[in-house]
Amino acid sequence: MSAKKPASRSKKHAGGGAKKSDVKIGRRTLTLSNPDKIYWPESGFTKGEMIAYYRTLAPAMVPHLRNRAVTLKRYPEGVDGFSFFEKNCPKHRPDWIRTVGVDRKKDGKTVNYCVGWDEATLVWMANLGSIELHISLSRASNLMRPTAMVYDLDPGAPASIVECCELALELKKRFTKLGLEMFPKTSGSKGLHLYVPLNTAVTFQQTGGLAHAVALELEDEMPDVVVSTQKKTEREGKVLIDWSQNGPHKTTVAVYSMRARELPTCSTPVTWREVSACAKKGDPDLLRFTAGDVVRRVKKKGDLFEPVLSLKQKLPKLPTT
Repeated sequence: MSAKKPASRSKKHAGGGAKKSDVKIGRRTLTLSNPDKIYWPESGFTKGEMIAYYRTLAPAMVPHLRNRAVTLKRYPEGVDGFSFFEKNCPKHRPDWIRTVGVDRKKDGKTVNYCVGWDEATLVWMANLGSIELHISLSRASNLMRPTAMVYDLDPGAPASIVECCELALELKKRFTKLGLEMFPKTSGSKGLHLYVPLNTAVTFQQTGGLAHAVALELEDEMPDVVVSTQKKTEREGKVLIDWSQNGPHKTTVAVYSMRARELPTCSTPVTWREVSACAKKGDPDLLRFTAGDVVRRVKKKGDLFEPVLSLKQKLPKLPTT
């Protein structure tokens, strides 16, 4: 992994132009707009390069999006411009874009999410300026059945992903004792995500219950390191172990999604050896991967996150009080 910043390009094209180009993906022809617009000014990385990244990663990424409700985080002017989350799939979508209706928790109104399905859908979403793609833990075909349990480890400064790695290793030990395998990926931002694949009959109540119980246990045993509440005043120098991601209306940034950071970083699957090395060496840059890094990693290692899709595991029963 290279921690060096890509050489900056001339910013004369930062505003982009009205350029368009057509690309054929399978039976679909898509018109891409403003491919030369610079989306990451610090490195000169363009919208066109972002779309090219998603096309290259499609064989690894699409299986993780397929049949999932997708929330788009759009940055029409790049990472330094305004942004917004878009849950309702845009009305101007092509007729071949699939959607799934989800009743909104606060008022019961239906939100029609885009459904990740194939490479053409992925490219269409990216062309909207969707730098980040956030997905549900359940499939559109069964919205109340999560296929995995997840922890989002989020450091509060001055803590970093190094402290996240230390906590992740402790979590791995605990879940190994429960007979469950866990798979890590970087958030592509500051933290680390841990997935416990299930792919068996389970409810959000069960996954959320176990995730919360373990989080409270760790918070009790490691109060100087771990916090399980969202209050920012309690998070300084600690790692938030966000168990609340395990809910039917929650989403987590998809594996391989790019992030709107200073550099074009991505949410990247990592090995436990890499997590351990980061913890031991205390170097956050060891787990910072840009788009080019991810392309090289997938070419060399394949999809390290594939077991999250295929591994079947059963949750242990929580003790009753």
